[in-house]
Amino acid sequence: MADLFADDLPAQPLDEAPADAPLADRLRPRALADIIGQEHLTGPEGTIGRMVAAGKLSSMVLWGPPGTGKTSIARLLADSVGMRFAAISAVFSGVADLKKAFAEADVAAKMGKRTLLFVDEIHRFNRAQQDGFLPFVEKGTVTLVGATTENPSFALNAALLSRAQVLILHRLDAAALAVLLARAEELEGRPLPLTPDAREALLASADGDGRFLLNQAETLYAAQIAEPLDAKALGKFLQRRVAVYDKDRDGHYNLISALHKALRGSDPQASLYYLARMLTAGEEPLYVLRRLVRFASEDIGLADPQALTQCLAARDAYQFLGSPEGELAIVQACLYLATAPKSNAAYVAQKEAWRSAQETGSLSPPANILNAPTKLMKDIGYGKDYAYDHETADGFSGADYWPEDMSPQTYYRPVPRGFERQVIERIEWWDKKRRERKG
Repeated sequence: MADLFADDLPAQPLDEAPADAPLADRLRPRALADIIGQEHLTGPEGTIGRMVAAGKLSSMVLWGPPGTGKTSIARLLADSVGMRFAAISAVFSGVADLKKAFAEADVAAKMGKRTLLFVDEIHRFNRAQQDGFLPFVEKGTVTLVGATTENPSFALNAALLSRAQVLILHRLDAAALAVLLARAEELEGRPLPLTPDAREALLASADGDGRFLLNQAETLYAAQIAEPLDAKALGKFLQRRVAVYDKDRDGHYNLISALHKALRGSDPQASLYYLARMLTAGEEPLYVLRRLVRFASEDIGLADPQALTQCLAARDAYQFLGSPEGELAIVQACLYLATAPKSNAAYVAQKEAWRSAQETGSLSPPANILNAPTKLMKDIGYGKDYAYDHETADGFSGADYWPEDMSPQTYYRPVPRGFERQVIERIEWWDKKRRERKG
């Protein structure tokens, strides 16, 4: 296997890069102060800034989207405190590579040189491999700096997380991307061939990824475009960037959570945006529909009984039409849910009733409402004195249906919104009749 350790590669000073290197490499920061968009970490008051000022690093996990500077920060950290830098990638490395890295770090430590071990895509190591870092981190053989685009809470084991700080890198905002683009133009010695509108479109297309932005800029420079492109021409020239979205990981859960909460907050515009984010990124439409069906019962319930019907109809329509035509039915259901009156009374009632059932699961219902299919059961009182509601004047007997050793409970508390206003009136009428019967 080819050697993967950065300190075994030909020495390349931080302030130099080959003239034919990609633009992103030639613009790689040469000092922590050059890092764009992460001042909350690298600035004087930031966690990294304070550690560098103290001259002592602790192990850390850098968590953030692609193209936000994780690798650059790791390289610059080692240089800033005079540590030996070694790097491996979890994509290409195995147990043998880890053993070699730790052995080299141990030799360096005996020679008085501390090692910063940078592990890119650290979440790709399995749990056993992650455990392998622990004794070397605890002994101080290496200071571990891991980089991940995945939520460390899900991707890394608890033992490793307890020995490292998790530092969150932000996606680059428009201002940071603009600075990065200006640096690229300064390095190239000429402006990009873009109109102002096209320049804004290019920044927006990067979606917070600095590396992607620089790659797009390099493509524009290489094309030797004579006249500046407008936004429409730029869109035709450059490939569309695929949205960052892992359907089984953090992005997936973040967006479905955002959709659910926007629906609950009765914001149809934001709800539609997050729905679009998911579907355009390739989310399975039936998964979205399942979540909408759940929402209809959890957050609307009887405040609008049609909400559940709308969602089930959207499911049928999508299954009948498929994509993309059927996606309009999903949009209709989403907008219906967002604009419907809200109530979680059914959801709360379910949780409370389930709790009661678990606590009182051995109590028998009152004898008068028990089924009596045999003579013996009738003889011992099953079904005796049962009041058949339909034979009463109001269609309501007011009987007590609770077990003898359990007082009546109130689980369902409808809210005065939507259809549940009528439900409140009905319950109040029945309660009044019960009191009259008992009185």
